[in-house]
Amino acid sequence: MPGLGVSYGRGGATTFQQDTQHSDCIVIMGSNMAECHPVGFRWPMKAKAKGATLIHIDPRFTRTSAMADIYVPIRAGTDIVFLGALINYVIQNELYFKEYVLAYTNAATLINPEYKDTEDLNGLFSGYNPESRKYDNKTWQYQYEPVNLEPAGDSFSEKVKANHKGKPKQDLTLQDPNCVFQILKRHYARYTSEMVEKVCGTPKDLFLKVAETITKNSGREKTTVFCYAVGWTQHTVGVQYIRAAAILQLLLGNIGRPGGGILALRGHATIQGSTDLATLYNVLPGYLAQPSALKKHATLEEYILTETPATGWWHNTPKYIVSLLKAWYGDAATKENNFAYDYLPKIIGDHSHMPMFVGMKEGKVKGFFAFGQNPAVGGQNAEFQRQGLADLDWMVVLDLYETETAAFWKREGVRSEDIKTEVFFIPAAAVAEKAGSFTNTQRMVQWHDKAVDPPGDARSDLDFVYDLGKRLKKLYAGSTDPKDRPILDMTWDYGEHEADPYLVMKEINGYTVADKKPVKSFTELKDDGTTAAGGWIYSGIIPEEGKNLAASRNPDNYVSLGWGFAWPANRRILYNRASADPSGKPWSERKKYIWWDPEADAGGGKKGKWVGYDIPDFPATKPPDAPAKPDGLGLDAHSGADPFIMKVDGKGWLFAPSGLLDGPLPTHYEPMETPVENPMYKQQVNPVVIRFDLKGNEYIKVGDPNYPIVISTYRLTEHHLSGTMSRWLPWLAELQPELFVEISPELAGEKGIQNGDWVTIITPRAEIEAKALVTRRLRPFRLGDGKIIHQIGMPWHWGYQGVVKGDIVNNLSALVGDPNVTIHEGKVFTCNIRKGRRQRTANV
Repeated sequence: MPGLGVSYGRGGATTFQQDTQHSDCIVIMGSNMAECHPVGFRWPMKAKAKGATLIHIDPRFTRTSAMADIYVPIRAGTDIVFLGALINYVIQNELYFKEYVLAYTNAATLINPEYKDTEDLNGLFSGYNPESRKYDNKTWQYQYEPVNLEPAGDSFSEKVKANHKGKPKQDLTLQDPNCVFQILKRHYARYTSEMVEKVCGTPKDLFLKVAETITKNSGREKTTVFCYAVGWTQHTVGVQYIRAAAILQLLLGNIGRPGGGILALRGHATIQGSTDLATLYNVLPGYLAQPSALKKHATLEEYILTETPATGWWHNTPKYIVSLLKAWYGDAATKENNFAYDYLPKIIGDHSHMPMFVGMKEGKVKGFFAFGQNPAVGGQNAEFQRQGLADLDWMVVLDLYETETAAFWKREGVRSEDIKTEVFFIPAAAVAEKAGSFTNTQRMVQWHDKAVDPPGDARSDLDFVYDLGKRLKKLYAGSTDPKDRPILDMTWDYGEHEADPYLVMKEINGYTVADKKPVKSFTELKDDGTTAAGGWIYSGIIPEEGKNLAASRNPDNYVSLGWGFAWPANRRILYNRASADPSGKPWSERKKYIWWDPEADAGGGKKGKWVGYDIPDFPATKPPDAPAKPDGLGLDAHSGADPFIMKVDGKGWLFAPSGLLDGPLPTHYEPMETPVENPMYKQQVNPVVIRFDLKGNEYIKVGDPNYPIVISTYRLTEHHLSGTMSRWLPWLAELQPELFVEISPELAGEKGIQNGDWVTIITPRAEIEAKALVTRRLRPFRLGDGKIIHQIGMPWHWGYQGVVKGDIVNNLSALVGDPNVTIHEGKVFTCNIRKGRRQRTANV
């Protein structure tokens, strides 16, 4: 999410899958879309049928590659070199969309003259502390012109005036050495086509063909879209991969426009909804910051002053946090008690997945709920995680079948009498056995009804949690201990017996407290306690009682605003103000989408509003020539030509002065485990990478001859994630019945391996076995120094439970994380292979 969020303002896909049919060029990178998102892949194929160019850039030749016009092999872990070289190509050849870049990005903004780039510090940015391994971003900040502000009033919205930094200084000629454009130009100067060939192992001519194709299909008349998935995210620089694409798309003028954008292809059905509402430890629903003991968050006022910028849409943060507290604590949340803000727990560090399992091993985590998750197979260094489960006091697993997580104590080499963890397995309802909603990869919420009742004792996750909450409230009833108030005061009325998902969605949507009527939009939310909303970005799904827009099914032949509901406010292409030029006219008739109509009825006897095929992602009646108010708050600080309303300056960020922990510009670092020394800089790996230097999680050193082979893990069409919804079903399992490893003919020849042989794959964490699939879908890469890099690929859907069984591929990988989101690096690490089966471990 931060890759897109920091660049544009929101972490969601900027476009929708159906819009890719209008693209002139589709670049799929970090994704095997044909196999992992086959239904959505129909839209790029429609574009191709109409003449668009389809490009696939990937270490493996896949079904996506087979359908592409241009397939580009690339060494795993080097995408920033490739993308950086595209950025350099665009700048050096002056192929960027000049009017768009000057008006809609921060290219002209001046940065602190004390800023030092990786070019100056050999792979590091200014502000780096080698002892703490952290950056201080003070030198990355904008230069500002001070403005005179009126004294702040008593409301939260007024008090955040203290956060007003002034007007960013600019050089509209783009010549000042401290302006973003010149910094960008210097930073990527070394990212050349020759460097791509040397570092990525991609032929220079093939890179240039991609560069020419993308630039010819971007501009006023044409647009290019980028599609990515976990092939970009699962790296120690994963956020910066996405940032690099975001920068390129801004330079080409492809954001906010039909056929353009960046389509983030989520990992499965409602991952987008899970982050929206909000399973991440560090955010509250709607991407509000989780209160933290490490920040100035002691009181609600301190939280608001810390988290609320004076300019941009996030100036409305007080309305959203107060409405959230009212939704959760109802009448107990009053102005006198800061709307029960003290009820919210405060984080004290990184509580994401991998640190949580380290906490289990250290005895700090006593209990664990696993809802539809199977970390015993899906977790990195999976044996480490299974050992963590053995250090719990109790665990509750809700799933369709007895997964490896529920049965971690049954695995090879373990005596069940040595396990102290008490395991409770709760049979769960499948999708067709419960009602609710999915939020898909393009931010669209779609309702589904229950088709049949779940069998036996199986129940939905919602019913389980609702029942648990009612039991806890009953258990705590009568308590006078202040620490029990959050449970006692929690609003928990979603049905007499079973939870009604409509009532949950109504709370998420929001309502006016006095009459419980749904709000029509998040613009109706207030910070005085008169409104409640459990997830402000979903406001508008239920605009009136009984009307659920997530259940609407009224398509048309393009945008289909009547099908489902896309947050925010049912907007399908985000930042779509950028589909018009600064004066409000479409950039071209062919790429017309949203435009200013000075004669349109704006209500109240006024004329002039934004119209088009979508809901404007902009104040509907703000004219394009509206000037920015230097001392303005919220969107008053933006002009009528600032499309990126969530950003403090209204601009798309080529350079990120804040929001990221590992630098303002994407920079190539090698993966944590690699056979290659960084050819670009002295700094080998991401300098602020999250390490877990623990027994059982040993890392492989750079160039270790014992582990010279690069391995990537991936998914198959025939299986789903850890296999829980596919390995137990014979008619799916028989399509891919056993674990395999893809090996190039060249590597197979070196190792004496034939197709179908048993092969053992080895890292310091584990040894596993699989059948060899010798295939030209994988190839060796020759780098600039003549070194040959071999790579293998393995799907990771198997385990020791289910109809079909196989070794757990994630036993091989290490716990290591991107510093911004602590995501793992399962897409690239190193290993070795040998012919033959692994040694078995007895259950003694």
